[in-house]
Amino acid sequence: MLKLIIGKKGSGKTKKLIDAVTAAADVSNGNVVCIEKSSTLILNITHRVRLVDTDHYGISGYDAFYGFISGICAGNYDVTHIGIDAVLRIGNRNYDELAEFLKKLNALSEDAKAEFIITISADESELPKEIFEIAEKM
Repeated sequence: MLKLIIGKKGSGKTKKLIDAVTAAADVSNGNVVCIEKSSTLILNITHRVRLVDTDHYGISGYDAFYGFISGICAGNYDVTHIGIDAVLRIGNRNYDELAEFLKKLNALSEDAKAEFIITISADESELPKEIFEIAEKM
């Protein structure tokens, strides 16, 4: 399952993500992971959530990012939730590529039985309609 937190910069998306992954960590019988482009959330995320900085691993672009996430799921069969902050900063602002990435992530979510919570800094009207067919808004 994909859940999207959408809004312009400064609309509170990251706070909602932090709350969601913290709540997931409280109830999960497995591992909860939060992925970001830098290490800005280190003081805000509970120690029960594995925080991963994509800059540390040189990840950029949707293909590399999808491979990275697939590796996390493959290496840890008990990952129940993955939060992703600022997906457009990790991938890029090409919304068609974002839609393809989310389609692949949705299939991975079903296969790995993991829930993905993703922040997108954009106006909802800018995004392709197909995104909302595969993902739920938070």
